[in-house]
Amino acid sequence: MIAHINGEIAEKFDSSVIVDVNGVGYEIALTALDFDDAVVGEKKKYYTHHSVRENGEDLYGFSSLAAKKLFELLTSVNGVGPKAGMAILSLAAPEDVRNAIANADVAFISKASGVGKKSAERVIVDLRDKVGLPSHVGATAVFVPSGNNKLEKDEALDALIALGFPLKEATEALEKVDKNLSVEERIKAALKR
Repeated sequence: MIAHINGEIAEKFDSSVIVDVNGVGYEIALTALDFDDAVVGEKKKYYTHHSVRENGEDLYGFSSLAAKKLFELLTSVNGVGPKAGMAILSLAAPEDVRNAIANADVAFISKASGVGKKSAERVIVDLRDKVGLPSHVGATAVFVPSGNNKLEKDEALDALIALGFPLKEATEALEKVDKNLSVEERIKAALKR
């Protein structure tokens, strides 16, 4: 299993990039947000999901570990494959997608390419209890690629997931921690809960 790839973005096309790691190029499919953020010639680390099928292998990349874990949750839902999972994660930042699932926002999830209302409802029914509590109530805005969008990564959330916390528990642990604290202080406060 390839857990992450760290190298220079050599090429960028469609919704994929080729990352050069010491002369070996890995093609990685990205969400719309990560693709918009990718710059040819820049060094980048992507957490990857290696999908092996009967007729091929694909690498799906994410700039945060939380996004990768959410993708894995999405693809665990019956009828949601990697392409649908990437389409759902391309709607907005991973935290906004997680929040939409927690709020049972079927309309938001069904805006993903190739995801209908029934699939969106199945995602919500299967994952609502697994993604943690909503961080805010209300409709979620859909991501629109512009070239200047920068992803906001929650490094504290990524650190807790790297320590072995499931996405739901990590989200709940950070929920009441002041977002203005440093990453280290947020992690310590979450671990005390």
